[in-house]
Amino acid sequence: MHDFRALRADPTAFDQDLARRGLPPVSDELLKYDEERRSLLNELHTKQADRNNLSKQIGQLKRDKQDSAELEAQAIALRTELETIQTKADALDAKIFEILASLPNRLAEEVPEGADENENIVIHQWGEPKDLGFTPLQHFDLGEKLGMMDFTVASKLSGARFSILKGLLARLDRALSQFMLNLHTEEHGYVEHIVPLLVNEQTMYNTDKLPKFGDQSFCTKDDRWLIPTAEVPLTAMQADELISVEELPIRRTAVSACFRSEAGAAGKDTRGLIRQHQFYKVEMVSITIPEESEAEHERMTRCAETVLERLGLPYRRILLCSGDTGFGAAKTWDLEVWLPGQQAWREISSCSNTKAFQARRMNARFRPKAEEGKKVSPEFVHTLNGSGVAVGRALVAVMENYQNADGSITVPEVLRPYMGGIDNIG
Repeated sequence: MHDFRALRADPTAFDQDLARRGLPPVSDELLKYDEERRSLLNELHTKQADRNNLSKQIGQLKRDKQDSAELEAQAIALRTELETIQTKADALDAKIFEILASLPNRLAEEVPEGADENENIVIHQWGEPKDLGFTPLQHFDLGEKLGMMDFTVASKLSGARFSILKGLLARLDRALSQFMLNLHTEEHGYVEHIVPLLVNEQTMYNTDKLPKFGDQSFCTKDDRWLIPTAEVPLTAMQADELISVEELPIRRTAVSACFRSEAGAAGKDTRGLIRQHQFYKVEMVSITIPEESEAEHERMTRCAETVLERLGLPYRRILLCSGDTGFGAAKTWDLEVWLPGQQAWREISSCSNTKAFQARRMNARFRPKAEEGKKVSPEFVHTLNGSGVAVGRALVAVMENYQNADGSITVPEVLRPYMGGIDNIG
């Protein structure tokens, strides 16, 4: 998950990157454990050589039919020492691994300094919030008045933060998914996938969701995890693979159910579809060579922006500051859509470049092109992920931006072919 050689080469820079995220320095502790571990390994190699020499001497004594009991006793004692040293080295390895696994990705240089979301930077805005000419309702009031959104029955079935969509709202939700998938596969070059919703622990670790976000995910009794996003299987498909450079970039997309416990969201968005335990999202994943990951990041974000532009939804692009950038990301663009009912901008997509952070965790590499007669070592790929976009939040945005004074909802023109030509939900 981190390049330890880079940490050894410049521990101060490593700690400075952690400080940008408001975290304390760790390089002294890590280097201390690493020095102890390497000292133990040197001792281990020395004693292994001694054991080999003893074995040769014992063998020679036995061939000469001489007494080897004393040397055999030394060999037994040496084996015990070797086991003790190995146990100590393994414990230090585990300690180093535990610390590194808990540390976030190193931020890109261009990420601005800031403590939290209040210091994120608005890069640009597309479209202007419209004056609807009446006091707009929030999506849950619209949906309940239409009789097509039910939180009471969903709560009876599953508890809080679940919902049931019915009739034309359910169809509108499906239309959004189909529209996004068609756009990304037909115009943006992504390959559609249907992925497992349950994955093993290693897959969650590979995509930086464990151990950090264990309390925000759901685990089954047989130790499998419900995916928090299709990013997890779409990215981890590449685990332990050596990819030919000619295959890159790889671009994948999927619509899937996503499951999150929202453990850190107590009291936030307790009504409506904004923050649910189960929701649907169209995910985009790219895997590329390091030199092209920045350009791929911009390309991916434009794909998400195109969704909102085709839907006619005002949005703005945000560059997340150091204190708000996610654990696995080196840099993140957020897209925020305007919600008239809330009179607020709300996140609808997050596109992140994790660089080699996930690739190191899952050992995903590529072999660069080599000049004739020369050998090149494999390198880690760069992985990127983005919402293209969150389906439930897109439904919220369409409902609130296209609502009418009588409580009906105009269907955006681009979605009407997926709605059988229906242009109004009332």
